[in-house]
Amino acid sequence: MFSRIYRTAGGKAFFAVLMALLLVVTGCGGNQQASEQKPAEQKPADQATGNTGGSDQSYTVKHAMGETTIKGTPQRIVMLTNQGTETLMALGVKPVGAVGAANDPTQFYDFTKSFLEGTKSVGTEGQPNLEAIAALKPDLILGMKFRHEKIYQQLTAIAPTVFVEEPRGDWKANFQLYAEAINKKAEGDKVVADWTKRIEDFKAKAGDKLKTQVSVVRFMPGKVRIYYKNTFTGAIFQELGLARPAAQDKDDFAAEVTKERIPEMDGDIMFYFTYETGKGEASKLEQEWTNDSLWKNLNVVKNNKAFKVDDTIWNTSGGVVAANKVLDELEGYIIGK
Repeated sequence: MFSRIYRTAGGKAFFAVLMALLLVVTGCGGNQQASEQKPAEQKPADQATGNTGGSDQSYTVKHAMGETTIKGTPQRIVMLTNQGTETLMALGVKPVGAVGAANDPTQFYDFTKSFLEGTKSVGTEGQPNLEAIAALKPDLILGMKFRHEKIYQQLTAIAPTVFVEEPRGDWKANFQLYAEAINKKAEGDKVVADWTKRIEDFKAKAGDKLKTQVSVVRFMPGKVRIYYKNTFTGAIFQELGLARPAAQDKDDFAAEVTKERIPEMDGDIMFYFTYETGKGEASKLEQEWTNDSLWKNLNVVKNNKAFKVDDTIWNTSGGVVAANKVLDELEGYIIGK
């Protein structure tokens, strides 16, 4: 174009036209450059939540229901387990939606409440609200086969969905799968490494106190359980090398017991917790049993070594944050000051 103008125009006319065209072209180029740079200056809407993704690269996660392919680092996560909420908390990734407390879906557990400020409740772990989930337009849903298998297809119709298997036993397996699903595997590995160091430090400080036989009991509405090794706390005790009473040294979940089996609750130290649904039934049962003569005759009770602890931390939530809180408390109970 420029060569054609040069041949057909006189000196001054050519110069004037050429300069005008250069100004136009330069202006267009400058505007284009500004528009290309502008997105780089804008921070992602969810960056404050700890999600710093945005890559379009896809990755596939193997999980309890098969395989799920996820495009880019998820920015709008809905979490359907309290254990998983703890994973997000430890990794600094705030979900747009999460399940509430088991006995009140409008509330989050106290130790996660501040982290979840601004997060919408989507029901309870046992009964998620599908409409509330869909309304949040998530790009990833995280749940659990044990709880949510029946609604898996409905969830996958909303967004890519990844399930862990079940809540029992060692929390680390579920933690690592959730971390992989949100594209935070390296960060998750660091959290687990920090935990492992805490375990080794505890064992070194405890020494012979690791021989302490630890008993675990739970009061619930209408029933009482003795907890064995395939539980949240049981897995922690096993990792620490803490002993269990012979009656509780079983690779099983728990046993519902009658008062006649109270003697099986004995040990060097006992931790008991009460799962209340808001009607006071579990608390009444706890009071009834702890006033029973069989309970009072337990050596662990007579030695003032039966301690009531928080059910949410020691059992119900079951994730990485709770595990570290349990370890904090165990240092006081087992090692001492």
